Amino acid sequence: MCGIIAVIHADPKSSAAIEIHDALYLLQHRGQDACGIATCAAPGGRIYQCKGNGMASKVFNDGTRIADLPGFMGLGHLRYPTAGSSSTSEAQPFYVNSPYGICFAHNGNLINAPELKEFLDQEAHRHINTDSDSELMLNVFASELNETGKARINSHDCFKALERTYKRCVGGWACTGMIAGFGLIGFRDAFGIRPMVIGEKPSDSGIGKDYMIASESVALVQCGYNDFKDILPGEGVIIEKGKAPVFHQIQEQLAYAPDIFEYVYFARPDTIIDGIDVDECRRNMGYKLAEKIIKELGKDLLDEVDVVMPIPETSMSSAQVVAECLKKPYCQGFVKNRYIFRTFIMPNQKQRQKGVRAKLNPMKPKFAGKTVLLVDDSIVRGTTSREIVLMAREAGAKKVIFTSCAPEITHPHIYGIDLASRSELLAHSRSQKEIAEVIGADAVVYQNLEDLKQACAELSPRPNQKFEVGVFCGQYITPVQDNYFEHLDMLRGTRKKEKELIMARQAVVQGVADDTAVEIALNGVPANRRSSKADEVEKLGSKVNGNIITATVINGSAHQDDVQPPSPSRVQDISLHNFNDHEG
Repeated sequence: MCGIIAVIHADPKSSAAIEIHDALYLLQHRGQDACGIATCAAPGGRIYQCKGNGMASKVFNDGTRIADLPGFMGLGHLRYPTAGSSSTSEAQPFYVNSPYGICFAHNGNLINAPELKEFLDQEAHRHINTDSDSELMLNVFASELNETGKARINSHDCFKALERTYKRCVGGWACTGMIAGFGLIGFRDAFGIRPMVIGEKPSDSGIGKDYMIASESVALVQCGYNDFKDILPGEGVIIEKGKAPVFHQIQEQLAYAPDIFEYVYFARPDTIIDGIDVDECRRNMGYKLAEKIIKELGKDLLDEVDVVMPIPETSMSSAQVVAECLKKPYCQGFVKNRYIFRTFIMPNQKQRQKGVRAKLNPMKPKFAGKTVLLVDDSIVRGTTSREIVLMAREAGAKKVIFTSCAPEITHPHIYGIDLASRSELLAHSRSQKEIAEVIGADAVVYQNLEDLKQACAELSPRPNQKFEVGVFCGQYITPVQDNYFEHLDMLRGTRKKEKELIMARQAVVQGVADDTAVEIALNGVPANRRSSKADEVEKLGSKVNGNIITATVINGSAHQDDVQPPSPSRVQDISLHNFNDHEG
């Protein structure tokens, strides 16, 4: 899951970067790993960019770098990595200079990335500089657009190139692009998995209209845009400078199945996706969940419930409705620190557990001596849920009943949300009773899948609304090759090791590293953590970043076959001068 933004102004002297920067803060929840802005200025069509790892306030130095991004049109991106690594070089937007100079911001995931990489190497002869599938899609489009052989292109050429791109790419995506001196493009996969909306407003100059494309309507509303239109599945839009948008059906609509996890967890409550109000969806989930709770808990255990509490913040609307239906008091027992990252994206179990306690703080008087019914949006690995139950008990709760607005998550997400691998998912191969034991709850209640789909579909302007629900049942909306999940696990494993390496090095520098962190900082993350008493171990003094450390060397070497070599985390982007490559 990522956040994408594109802006084009009617006045060629105005600044698109200011609005894009504002919109990034409104969509920060969609990606906290990295962000970036690329703009195009007239005359000459020169492209400027600033991007890097971190949240928007860090990357843009609280807005001071926006002055370095001139231009009347531009792209913005917030990255939440699902494929590739966490390297700075993979911050978006991406850029290629041929043909014409193209920038891309991509939200989603391609599930045929290995085949695309082979095509680009063997047939298109285009160099891929990162492990990101977003760069693959950019280069596929660039290759197809290059087939025109023209010095200057028009919207027809772009749409034809996109048609050929769609025939090669498989997955879920919403993309925005910028072609130097030409205009903006936006397009969405033929299943409508990832969201995209366009809006307009009168230009500040009074002549013409400005346009914005974004992942969520809240960005358009807060930036003063109106007359919204969802980009339809398989549809594209091109906005040439000084012209009105041109819409075109790039590929036949294969379904209208937005990812239901947008409504469960990721989207802001004050947004509307594909005509469906997110907050009303979550209220509907509360009604359906309350029915399931009554059915599963039975009268005796239900009578014991003293209070209904949400796990802030996504489940608050649902919890209020659950309390109303159960005729129980509603109480916010946890206070959330809004400046902590989402815990399931942290690289290891220990960090996720610490992250939960840093993110949530229980108010003990609300728990003492009570049977509490907790309402959360979902349960992924169970790390967060287990810590929350433990904190509730430490705060004095007599019994803890844990309920989820989403059904059991049993399969990996493959369209741009990196929840976990299948083996890491708590509900994989476990019964409801076993799940309750793992997280330490007295009982666990999950939403039914059909009830979840109905809760969202009831609010849709379309009859027979469908959703992408593969994480709950393994039935994905697109075809999936047999070996894709092995490929996905490999990418996730690589990224996890990179993050472990970065954190180990930070721990060494700060003087808080344990023996394991020291070994990782020196030798990298072992591909296989096997140990043997027969191994000869010697202590080797070494120095990392000026600090003396002690590292373990096994059998006199670092076992090169079993060690993941360190990969650079601050690689500079080579395609454009990047203002964020140099601190100052």
